[in-house]
Amino acid sequence: MESLILLLIGVLVAVATYLILSKQLLRVILGTAVLSHAAHLLILTMGGLKKGDVPLIGESAGPYTDALPQALILTAIVISFAVTAFVLVLGYRAYKTNGTGEFDELRGTPDE
Repeated sequence: MESLILLLIGVLVAVATYLILSKQLLRVILGTAVLSHAAHLLILTMGGLKKGDVPLIGESAGPYTDALPQALILTAIVISFAVTAFVLVLGYRAYKTNGTGEFDELRGTPDE
């Protein structure tokens, strides 16, 4: 199962790289969002699947599951959502100001 998820991560990174290398602003923003999802999956996969109980105080010692990868993923999802929302608003403002979403046209004139 982990091999399948690692293959999916590779596909997501390839798609994100293709989108980031595009000349359109919206595609670059979507590429960074896809790349962040690939990073989330990578962290979750590297955390591994552990079978055990919830670590509770007062019970007998047994196999417990580490909750740190899930906490890191949750934090990373919230941060990437906020960054994606900010960059989408920034891209929208750039489109409204300049009238285009192409990077070649956003550069300005050669004499600037």
